Amino acid sequence: MIEVRNLSKHYGDKRAVDGISFTANDGEILGFLGPNGAGKSTTMNMLTGYISSTGGQALIDGVDILEDPIKAKKNIGYLPELPPLYMDMTVKEYLNFIYDLKKCKLPRVSHLKDICGLVKIDHVYKRLIRNLSKGYRQRVGLAQALVGNPPVLILDEPTVGLDPKQIIEIRTLIKRLGKNHTVILSSHILSEVQAVCDKIIVINEGRIVADDTETALSDKLTGAHILTAKIEGDTEKVTKAVKAIKGVRKCEKVNERDGVFEYRIESSEGTDIRRELFGSMAAEGWPILELRSAEMSLEDIFLKLTLGDNSQGEADE
Repeated sequence: MIEVRNLSKHYGDKRAVDGISFTANDGEILGFLGPNGAGKSTTMNMLTGYISSTGGQALIDGVDILEDPIKAKKNIGYLPELPPLYMDMTVKEYLNFIYDLKKCKLPRVSHLKDICGLVKIDHVYKRLIRNLSKGYRQRVGLAQALVGNPPVLILDEPTVGLDPKQIIEIRTLIKRLGKNHTVILSSHILSEVQAVCDKIIVINEGRIVADDTETALSDKLTGAHILTAKIEGDTEKVTKAVKAIKGVRKCEKVNERDGVFEYRIESSEGTDIRRELFGSMAAEGWPILELRSAEMSLEDIFLKLTLGDNSQGEADE
């Protein structure tokens, strides 16, 4: 549904976005991450046609946003970080205004009613927008993006100003919308991206440094599948038996509690040793009291990609 080909934006000698390419497929929620100044907002603005690109293409359902902006924008629902609201209008007046602005052909009353029910603003439908809380204004902004039922939704910080309960509700809504829409979600809240998105793009200094699922990125960056296992048994024998399992690269004791040692086990990339580990320990009568993955978190991935080798030091500071 969205295809970006070698997209660039230059401001004089500065390359805000430097030849990036990616795709977002139907029914996919794409998380767009990047530190301040990385080119994230510039990319979002080019995708929506708010600013023009210096080079490359941004295709919305096969339509170039620069060559035929009207046709392309009909397929886009956009929620910027600061929702474009008119404070002197009621919610009803505002959504009807957006309906007319988009030249929507869907049944007006039932369509707007469905949207208000979806984002849970039906009980403030006749209130002035300026009298609403920040959280409800954000919901009204999301409602305007949904007018016309566009196949593509571009959401920039959609949960800003919401309380924890509202954040969970909006996340659930975005997941539901992702089943029938292509969604690009930009957020500084890593846990939000982790909870909602199918795929993650990380942009840094105007270039894409990662484009994959969280699990795949973790595997690529660690270069191994890492498990932490708490095993009861003779430590030397346990270590030797674990190392004998095909695919195990390293096994070391990392902690001890109540006479039971915890082991950090690294296996080769793409190798799952859990079944063999269970079988080997069971054969010797050494119970596995705990087994968990020790893969990189999204925060670790983000820091490593944007700060490189200095990520750990920066995080510690």
